Amino acid sequence: MILRVQWLVLLLVWSTAWAGNGALPASVQAALRQANIPASHVGVVVWEVGKPAPLLSHDDRLSFNPASTMKLVTSYAALELLGPAYTWKTEVYTDGSLVDGVLTGNLYIKGYGDPQLTLERFWLLLRELRSRGVREIRGDLVLDQSYFSLPAADPASFDGEPGRAYNAVPAALMVNFNSTALRLTPVSGGVAVYADPLPPGMRLVNKLQLDNAPCGEWRDRIDFQWLPGNGNSRLVLNGNYAAACGEKSTAFNLGDASVSVADAFRMLWQESGGRFTGNWRTGEVPASAQRLVVFESPPLAEVVRSLNKFSNNVMARSLFLSLGAVKNGAPGNTQKSADVVRDWLARKGLHFPELVLENGSGLSRIERISPRSMAQLLLAAHNSPVFAELESALPIAAVDGTMKSRGKDTPLAGHAHIKTGTLEGVKTIAGYVFDQTGRRFVVVFDINDTNAAAGGAAQDALLEWVYGGR
Repeated sequence: MILRVQWLVLLLVWSTAWAGNGALPASVQAALRQANIPASHVGVVVWEVGKPAPLLSHDDRLSFNPASTMKLVTSYAALELLGPAYTWKTEVYTDGSLVDGVLTGNLYIKGYGDPQLTLERFWLLLRELRSRGVREIRGDLVLDQSYFSLPAADPASFDGEPGRAYNAVPAALMVNFNSTALRLTPVSGGVAVYADPLPPGMRLVNKLQLDNAPCGEWRDRIDFQWLPGNGNSRLVLNGNYAAACGEKSTAFNLGDASVSVADAFRMLWQESGGRFTGNWRTGEVPASAQRLVVFESPPLAEVVRSLNKFSNNVMARSLFLSLGAVKNGAPGNTQKSADVVRDWLARKGLHFPELVLENGSGLSRIERISPRSMAQLLLAAHNSPVFAELESALPIAAVDGTMKSRGKDTPLAGHAHIKTGTLEGVKTIAGYVFDQTGRRFVVVFDINDTNAAAGGAAQDALLEWVYGGR
């Protein structure tokens, strides 16, 4: 009789600990009810590393839109296939001659998809060109975008917000994520707005009104209008800005990447004391051209940190395209990249029949993966030689990136490396959590629901449950 009671007690403890492979923790259920999100619209996996089965699973085999957690697939594939030390190059050529600082002929810049060719690094590239003795260019600037092959795309097609920096379209040669940084700050009598870079021929028209409203979703109160023109482009800001916001920064998508590169070149070349009076166009580098400069990016391990910590979509899309170009030959395109990723998964014994890849960034209405597949990917990554690079690229709860404001003043702070994802109707997390005893768990929590934006509390409740509330 005593043995039977002990067995029943053990069975009860075991079944409670394993949560019945479907029963969400009470704190998570309460948060979902508060957010008016049905449990049938979420998928969850909690899986201790090294264990044969998950500790908790709920609708984990269903196909979900993962939003930006899809960047984990792209980042992990790139780290294994290209290597953490992989770098991108940007090359500068000429078809002319250089005599006494004067380059007579065209200057060509060829891009190979560098996702992190910021304004500062583009300045360093041009400084290197100046160090080679080039002072004046008597010819045209030719931009070679041939390493990627993409169909024409409307940046407004995703959500009708073409000015949002996340809607920037990738290109083989792209500077500063094809965006300008805007800094807004209250001043006496209004709002001061500064743009960097402010391309030549572009005017910033500030019509913002300062008010005393709560800061809240301050960006949604501003109407950004981009009015392109030949040498007379305007970025017009209408709406209101709250004094309570203090200084804020945002970024604005400048549209055509080649136009932005040409504008950045003119601005920085002139600032460095160089002279250029020619025109610009796109075209390929002739086989007979002489190479002047090879400029390399930071290593991939550093790039994926910036990409994931701040969930940079255009960087992820460039990385995804690079996979196809490097492994299946230039020009890179999304189909080549999808094939590379699928082949890589198959070689690892990972079979995700529900997987849909569009651009590898999660900025998509059609990309899909199940919570179980994402968990299996993260478990495989834990056993990979590149795991340290992948985990270190993920935002840390209450510390940095997109997790900086989550888990503050809780025991979870600093104990979770989590990639976040957000789209309209989608809110997701995926990553690793150390519990209070030092065990590492893979955690995936996908929400696809019209009220998904309110689901952060439920996800945080699960992370806290994994850390110590079980």
